Amino acid sequence: MRHGCKVNHLSRTHAHRVSMLSNMATSLIMHKRIETTVAKAKALRVYVEPLITRSKDDTTHNRRMVFSYLHSKEAVNELFREVSQKIGQRPGGYTRILKTGIRHGDNSEMCIMELVDYNENMLKEAAPKKARSTRRGRGKKVDAPVVADAAETTDAPAAE
Repeated sequence: MRHGCKVNHLSRTHAHRVSMLSNMATSLIMHKRIETTVAKAKALRVYVEPLITRSKDDTTHNRRMVFSYLHSKEAVNELFREVSQKIGQRPGGYTRILKTGIRHGDNSEMCIMELVDYNENMLKEAAPKKARSTRRGRGKKVDAPVVADAAETTDAPAAE
């Protein structure tokens, strides 16, 4: 029984789960977006967000601690140089999980996991909405000066 155990084991041994999360975290940092299952994404979020928080303070100790989790020198450099600069002001919540549907083979729920500040589509400001047009025609506009001109022309011949 797993009373109170909060770790999702993902049907894997400890060594397999740790290496899988390390590889997924490296891919997320390098590519800024990965496609995976929702269960793996939720487990990865718990794994990678403390590493991103640690990257805000660029010290040798923090680099070594992150390297012990990622095992990739390129990913550590990318994290401390580029990612930490973009997320420096953010207090937390560095990742976003967008559900995309189900996988046809085994019906597992799929999602896209991405770093929040790297999605250019969501960062663009919404374009101002245009006024809605309808198919029905509007009534003809009657201009006030046209009516006044018509009244003057009818009065002029009557005066003669």
